[in-house]
Amino acid sequence: MNLYVKPVNQKAWWLILPVVLCVAFSAVLPLMTVVNYSVQDVISPTRSVFVGTEWFSAVMRDEDLHAALLRQLVFSLSVLAIEIPLGVLLALSMPSTGWKASAVLVVVALSLLIPWNVVGTIWQIFGRADIGLMGHALQLMGIEYSYASNPTQAWLTVLLMDVWHWTPLVALLAYAGLQSIPDAYYQAASIDGASKFAVFRYIQLPKMRGVLMIAVLLRFMDSFMIYTEPFVLTGGGPGDATTFLSQYLTQKAVGQFDLGPAAAFSLIYFLIILLLCFILYNWMQRVGTQDKGAGHE
Repeated sequence: MNLYVKPVNQKAWWLILPVVLCVAFSAVLPLMTVVNYSVQDVISPTRSVFVGTEWFSAVMRDEDLHAALLRQLVFSLSVLAIEIPLGVLLALSMPSTGWKASAVLVVVALSLLIPWNVVGTIWQIFGRADIGLMGHALQLMGIEYSYASNPTQAWLTVLLMDVWHWTPLVALLAYAGLQSIPDAYYQAASIDGASKFAVFRYIQLPKMRGVLMIAVLLRFMDSFMIYTEPFVLTGGGPGDATTFLSQYLTQKAVGQFDLGPAAAFSLIYFLIILLLCFILYNWMQRVGTQDKGAGHE
């Protein structure tokens, strides 16, 4: 028997070489630089001393870091608890066909086109009691509102700003998931006399699970790394009420020029995000598997 084995062309690997080089230049090399700084005590641009894990130990004992981490976790979980349900409700209320659907999509996506620093500036003006619509309206209602001096109001203003800015992203993703559902599902539900809640629970929500998982991961990662908007709006204040992890890291690296602790903290920051996203993804996968099993039963 004459068996002919077709030779494998390995030249296709050269096509991904530019991508590998770009990733190495933009991600791997900076990461290795951070790792190097995290184990060095940089005395001058030309002199450094190896200190091992000293900076990691110092950062883990930092009480300000613990407070910033707790503040960040509360903020990110609040963002998910508000933006995911609100985005789904907005997607369900959006028209699916006709010119109205196109117009609504454009209007909903407008806030996503605004640069992050401009968002902070908009809300900085919007919340002022003298010239801002929200601040002046709250003053007329008898509410002493000042995001510049009240820590709780500053934190809530940052949260409201993030909800306004990023809920449309969740809505657009959920809307895409809804548009992918065949009409046959709705026709079958109508024949069975299913209620609107039953249609949402057993048809729309399962079909949106994939895009909602993407939305949860994107919003969690982005909210956990928020920097520009609160920096422009409050500068991290009043006090440290809106000083999140990214601002704490910037203060270490730029404000105090502690390159060693800042590098160690940035690696810890990266691992925290990676671990939390891994836990969140696996939890969502497990919930989805349980729902599918219950549906088959």
